[in-house]
Amino acid sequence: MLVEVNNQTKKRINISLVKKIAELFLQTYHFNNKEISLAFVNDQISKKLNKTYRGIDKATDVLSFSMTDVDNDNFLGEIIINYEQIKRQAKQAGHNIQQELIFILVHGLLHLAGYDDATEKGADEMDKLGKKFINLCQIF
Repeated sequence: MLVEVNNQTKKRINISLVKKIAELFLQTYHFNNKEISLAFVNDQISKKLNKTYRGIDKATDVLSFSMTDVDNDNFLGEIIINYEQIKRQAKQAGHNIQQELIFILVHGLLHLAGYDDATEKGADEMDKLGKKFINLCQIF
């Protein structure tokens, strides 16, 4: 199990916490032998990637790229998190940046695990699973 983190922002991010949560997620969802890559980016990079891969010309909080259909059996995928958007969302929701970061990280991980929020039912399921997992993490 390997979690690689690439912080492309100038912001201090608790990489140790991010890795710990991602590793616990991989363990909990039985992806023990899988590797993932996480990148923290800004609005500009997020907008460019969102337009390129989803056809949406605006920044987004998280993009998940599953690699389960690629020849590398060990690589589950990559998650791109827009730290600037996380900060805005945390402020709007009235909680701290770390809480929003964890929520979005888990959301991205659920996408890599095969969950989809394209429908209201799927979004509700992901929300429920995310909250359940986050509560599990708070044991530490």
